[in-house]
Amino acid sequence: MQTSDFDYHLPESSIAQTPAEPRDSSRLLVLHRAGGDVEHRLFRDLGLFLRPNDLLVLNRTRVIPARIFARKETGGKVELLLLRRRDELTWEALVGGKGLRVGGLVFIEINNDVSPGIEAEIVEILNGPERLIKFSEPIEPHLPQVGNMPLPPYIHERLSDPERYQTVFAKEPGSAAAPTAGLHFTPELLNELEKNGVKTAYVTLHVGLDTFAPVNEEKPEEHKIHSEWCELSQETADLINATKQNGGRVIAVGTTSVRTLESAANLQPFDLAQGKSPIPSYTGPTALFILPGYRFKVVDAMITNFHLPKSTLIMLVSAFAGREKILQTYELAIKEGYRFYSFGDAMLIL
Repeated sequence: MQTSDFDYHLPESSIAQTPAEPRDSSRLLVLHRAGGDVEHRLFRDLGLFLRPNDLLVLNRTRVIPARIFARKETGGKVELLLLRRRDELTWEALVGGKGLRVGGLVFIEINNDVSPGIEAEIVEILNGPERLIKFSEPIEPHLPQVGNMPLPPYIHERLSDPERYQTVFAKEPGSAAAPTAGLHFTPELLNELEKNGVKTAYVTLHVGLDTFAPVNEEKPEEHKIHSEWCELSQETADLINATKQNGGRVIAVGTTSVRTLESAANLQPFDLAQGKSPIPSYTGPTALFILPGYRFKVVDAMITNFHLPKSTLIMLVSAFAGREKILQTYELAIKEGYRFYSFGDAMLIL
């Protein structure tokens, strides 16, 4: 298996720059794994493909305004992008700006003015531009004032409403990027599905910027992904186990939900005879990298956006539906004018 096996050409015009309005007016490509059939729908038609006792699992992480502007002691500008919280004061961050060494200080800006009292020290040099930084006081309470929404690098248009880069069910702050498959849901659609007997459950996985990173190694197996914090509560575990026992399907909304569910499932010995095992609750890090050949233990279907070439995410959906079928479907989606990436359209893989 080569990383180049997951490459494809995407015209720039296929990259969505703005979200669909309303959210559920985005398009939905339905891929039936069993026969390979494809249907073209709108996202609001999702209920046509779900059954009573099916369980939707949604990631309720909330994107934090993690992009912060600061100044060095010399007055030069610095940009910080918070990635992962280590403790109350310490964060892993991308730091843009030359001449910053361990022990160097930067001073946080609000509206181009240096904020009095909030400073950050470079504590350790990590990989590439990543640094471990320590704030003089907890930064999270100040993020609404000092932080900016960290849109993906391929989004070039300004977002008029920052809430459009949040899901309607976002609750737990901590992500540097949105779990984009969830962006298509509206409260009305969720209510309609509930009335039709479809249940919902929630997990949390705080998304890091690795979600946009290509795999640069020749062989995907050599790639290491950063761990991300996730949580699957006992309540959600109980709902999943009850769904399986009652013959329902577990439908993961987004690759982050997939990885959370499968990370928890991997803690249990898999019952090969029955083809199933109860899923436990789990809170902690996950660095699960799903490649073709992986045996899914919990997820029966998934909703996901169209992903970047040679990314860990296109590898994950290829593991679920087959690499050739995914690449064929992506080629069809491009011809049919589907919109790709974070603000783009969705796939339902059954």
